[in-house]
Amino acid sequence: MFRPKLPDTPHVPSITTHIPQDHVPAPSAGRSVAPFVGAGAGAVAAVVVVGVVLTALLAAVAVSAVSVAIAAVVLRSLVTGANKR
Repeated sequence: MFRPKLPDTPHVPSITTHIPQDHVPAPSAGRSVAPFVGAGAGAVAAVVVVGVVLTALLAAVAVSAVSVAIAAVVLRSLVTGANKR
């Protein structure tokens, strides 16, 4: 009584096709390629992470250099201003 009535779905006939098996499979060395693909993806991820870290360090050094340069200019102006008085 409380269960919903679902409409009947029409039956769709399945289509089967015949694929000829004339080709000869290439001989393999017996090893899977999957480990090499995984290692390649890991290597790419490691290179990206190292690149991001090095870029962040370079940005930190640049910001520190600019702040030290500004502090040096301010101190120089204070010292030369005191000598002129």
